[in-house]
Amino acid sequence: MTISSQFKRTFIYALGGGVMLLALPAAQADNGPVAPQINAKSWVLMDFNSGKILTESNPDARLDPASLSKIMVSYVVGQAIKSGKIKSDDLVSVGNDAWATGNPVLRGSSLMFLKPGDRVPVSELNKGIVIQSGNDASIALADFVAGSQDSFVNLMNRYGEQLKLQNTHFKTVHGLDADGQYTSATDMALLSQALIRDTPDEYALHKEKEFTFNHIKQINRNRLLWSSNLNVDGIKTGYTSGAGYNLVSSASDPTGMRLIAVVMGAPSDRIRFSESESLLTWGFRFFETVTPIKAGDAFTSQRVWFGDQKMVPLGVAENASLTMPKGQLKNIKASFNLTTPQLEAPLAKNQVVGTVDFSLDGKVIEQRPLVALQEVKEAGFFGRIWDFVMMKISGVFSSIFGK
Repeated sequence: MTISSQFKRTFIYALGGGVMLLALPAAQADNGPVAPQINAKSWVLMDFNSGKILTESNPDARLDPASLSKIMVSYVVGQAIKSGKIKSDDLVSVGNDAWATGNPVLRGSSLMFLKPGDRVPVSELNKGIVIQSGNDASIALADFVAGSQDSFVNLMNRYGEQLKLQNTHFKTVHGLDADGQYTSATDMALLSQALIRDTPDEYALHKEKEFTFNHIKQINRNRLLWSSNLNVDGIKTGYTSGAGYNLVSSASDPTGMRLIAVVMGAPSDRIRFSESESLLTWGFRFFETVTPIKAGDAFTSQRVWFGDQKMVPLGVAENASLTMPKGQLKNIKASFNLTTPQLEAPLAKNQVVGTVDFSLDGKVIEQRPLVALQEVKEAGFFGRIWDFVMMKISGVFSSIFGK
């Protein structure tokens, strides 16, 4: 978005008589730390808060998702619980299609070991999907949520469209290989970001290390949960002969920084874990994330013409988090550009009125939408007339003193 410089306002925050500098990413990615080379078909490392991609290779390649599909299953279920469409204590009647003995597709795959006629709470099936990667649990819960597997798959793809997953299409609720089913490392990072952000209670299940159902205890396949070097709390493994070895993992550090690593098509189980650990370790070691402007906090206040109030606070609707290489603090300026010379009522809350620009050495390297933080209604007739007169007078004085 290019905006005329005549509307630009620049601010450097005062702090104790000095200057508070905002930490930002390096202007050139080439100036950053050298990323590790990963033994996989595709990978992405993304910062959760800022959405910045720290390193990637073949990020948009369309590959078989395998059980990474269950991240979307978990998201759909989490949204259904969050909206009240289903409850965790609802009992689900298991159908024949979720019985591995009677469904050849499921034989030899990851199972919760359900039987037809079982009545199982949503919460137990949910754990069976997330912790045990149960394909039978995915079918049973899909039937309950949407009435059929096909209807649930439609829900999965609809959410994929809403989340702008451009290289993802689901054909099954369990992720076993199917013609026309694919995803990408970028899309899995975006989906995982949405899972953590939109359904935190659902995401909390992904850190549980084991689950016992019907006296059968199974261990979470994500071995990074036991890492002594990283605080990993998710997310999902996946394997089929077509996909190879996949892993989406997420970890946080004491500063609140969270990273999401996606490794797809690794040649072995061991390598997917070691390579994911390498990505996460590298990210935490060489980068940091800061949030110089938080959602709802006023970045500036500006005059509003023809409104029922004279001033309106402006800021960001979502946290303006920025990720940068460590040690690259510069003399960074935060400025804003308005889309019009003056703000005029009416203004809706969170209406975009410009951009917040973060610049390094005079070059804008990050932008965020600048929004009105509160509604400004149109003033009455006499208030509008008065502002019209004052605007004209102001314009006269500006033209005189501007010469």
